[in-house]
Amino acid sequence: MELNADHIIKTEDQLRQHYDQPHPMVASKGVPHLTKSIKRYIELSPFACLSTYDGNGRTDISPRGDAPGFVKIADDNTLLLPDRPGNNRLDSISNIMACPDVSLLFIIPGILDTVRVNGRATLSVDPALLEQFPVKGKLPRSVICIEVKEALGHCSKAFRRSKLWEADYEPEKGAVPSLRELTTDLVELDEATKELVDAAIEDDYRNNMY
Repeated sequence: MELNADHIIKTEDQLRQHYDQPHPMVASKGVPHLTKSIKRYIELSPFACLSTYDGNGRTDISPRGDAPGFVKIADDNTLLLPDRPGNNRLDSISNIMACPDVSLLFIIPGILDTVRVNGRATLSVDPALLEQFPVKGKLPRSVICIEVKEALGHCSKAFRRSKLWEADYEPEKGAVPSLRELTTDLVELDEATKELVDAAIEDDYRNNMY
């Protein structure tokens, strides 16, 4: 797709002229630490998205989730995020090695407002830290320690528009591609191989969650 160059916004001045000015309360809503209410939200959240980028500016976003409180609040300026087993691509962790600036978006099921945290991350394998996160007798491989630089509550317009917690846009059963389909579109698989891949994915979920 080729974009019309005459209608591309290229400068901050052009951007601000095109959009309305934010309300003063919204423009200054971020704080450089975790407030009482933001802490409570994080304690109740079972899900967060972690955003990172590498040394070349390529971005990545990774879903993180567990029982509420899985992200621990060490103090007003520090969050501790355990790194549980995944696909071992290590995209987020590799990015942190190159560029420690990260963002987290915390979500609570059924709640329309969200919490955003921006900060700088350090990866620790300190046994004393790992031992704070046992689940089913297993410890994480590492802990992402995030120094909070900005924390804020985020408005619910996107959740209201998407009706995320309502049934309006739920697809029909079987309409959504499976993980196997999403990861093997470029590979021709016979039915027997498809069944093997599906079984391997389910086995990983059953035995390697922690």
